[in-house]
Amino acid sequence: MKDFYTDLHIHIGRTSSGRAVKITGSKTLTLTRILETSSTRKGLDIIGIIDCHSPEVMDEMAEMIGQGELKELVQGGLRYQETTLIPGTEIEIYDHHCLGPIHVLAYFPTLLLMREFSNWMSNHMKNIHLSSQRIYCDGRTLQQKVRELGGLFIPAHVFTPFKSLFGKGVHRSLTEVFDPQLIDAIELGLSSDTDMVSSIKELQSYTFVSNSDAHSLGKIAREYQKLRLFDANFTELKMALHEQQGRAITSNYGLNPLLGKYHQTVCAKCGEQLSNTATICTNCESTQIIKGVASRINELSEQVTDKRARPPYIHQVPLDFIPGLGPKMMERLVQAFGTEMNILHRVTLEQLEQIVPHKIAKMIDLARTGQLTIEVGGGGIYGKIQLE
Repeated sequence: MKDFYTDLHIHIGRTSSGRAVKITGSKTLTLTRILETSSTRKGLDIIGIIDCHSPEVMDEMAEMIGQGELKELVQGGLRYQETTLIPGTEIEIYDHHCLGPIHVLAYFPTLLLMREFSNWMSNHMKNIHLSSQRIYCDGRTLQQKVRELGGLFIPAHVFTPFKSLFGKGVHRSLTEVFDPQLIDAIELGLSSDTDMVSSIKELQSYTFVSNSDAHSLGKIAREYQKLRLFDANFTELKMALHEQQGRAITSNYGLNPLLGKYHQTVCAKCGEQLSNTATICTNCESTQIIKGVASRINELSEQVTDKRARPPYIHQVPLDFIPGLGPKMMERLVQAFGTEMNILHRVTLEQLEQIVPHKIAKMIDLARTGQLTIEVGGGGIYGKIQLE
């Protein structure tokens, strides 16, 4: 078996005709550009594009298959150069069981099954063309349809304050909304990691995934995982999520949670960072508090130990977070070493110093192992790297 780098949460901003899919996504975030960037620049082996339910996107995929640019794999997924595309969708649930909107991810092995799911979903949704739209059915019905079509179901960024299972503080158990037997993994989100959630008992039976939730090409692979598989396809991915026959996630790579934009509790009015238990701002006395992910996880945690053998969660600062590493210097690195995965995993400090100044090379080396000093983020603002 081999190692495969995987990011399963990438949005599409626009179709090739210019039609908006993810309205807040970059206009350059098209299917073709995502595939090109993921393969030739990022060096990812598997990507999940989670707006493939959109009819124009599916038509583009079909056209690329017809032209030989995408190859449908027998075991699921579509191969583009050295990268496998797993067709997926992000959906918003807000039914009588939900006390706040919840985002979930679903993935399918083939374009044909993605079309069937999209057609079904269009009967429960106002605008099938857009990303992350609200579906007018309950969570369990959605899960059952995904399973019926042989798909994967993953609750998305489960602790973020907005549009997540646990984020708004109104749900204490996933069983309030979902069938726990029909969940294939849990996506942690940018402001948490494995250690932080290890004492949440009901999550201990699931594999954790760390994905970018990319809204621009540059953000692809800011979080990802390394999988141990025989090949990059849907069937192998499914086996890895359920740790079957030696397939597994062997490492999660992600931001130090302190860099996440919702890690710390913050006043929504003035931006003051507050203690995790604060209910009123100590600066302006506002009660408009955005509860941080760390606080929410603490509320859900119990005095239990996770006995499951978890892969290491490696705190890795994305290259575009590093002060002084501008576009021109980044381009020199990519030209020298091929892909960002090579820069992050295979290039030595000495090799880096041959391309960029020692100070930048050293920061990249420290960023790869999460050793840079961080100013904590919160309230929708990312943390920052502090220059010492």
